[in-house]
Amino acid sequence: MAENKTQPNQVPVEEFLNAVEHPTRRADGFELLNMMRELTGQEAVMWGPTIVGFGKYHYKYASGREGDSAAVGFSPRKTNLALYGLTMGPEADRLLPELGKHKTGASCLYVNKLDDVDRDVLAELIRTGYRHTMTEIHKP
Repeated sequence: MAENKTQPNQVPVEEFLNAVEHPTRRADGFELLNMMRELTGQEAVMWGPTIVGFGKYHYKYASGREGDSAAVGFSPRKTNLALYGLTMGPEADRLLPELGKHKTGASCLYVNKLDDVDRDVLAELIRTGYRHTMTEIHKP
């Protein structure tokens, strides 16, 4: 079975965030760094070249595929902020309508900028997404 392409690495998170060209995404990235660090109790780690992750969980699919991933994280992209692990918990369906302007993908939440969303709701999504991933999805 092939190894995951997105692996943790030693690139300093602050170095990555300082290199983000878009000033709003850079500032939002630092705010998310502090918010996720505080809410998860974990230090940030770069996963691949563009994902800032917090915590690590192991997953196993029925197909036999397994691997490790960040429990929650984000990536400041050119067009938006991609947030990972926040839509997986059972509370997400209740919280997302209260969040503000956003889009969702397979397991991602996309926002243009943090000023578009309610930060208290975002904090609850981070908290519950992290807890769900580490207690329900994590398969040591």
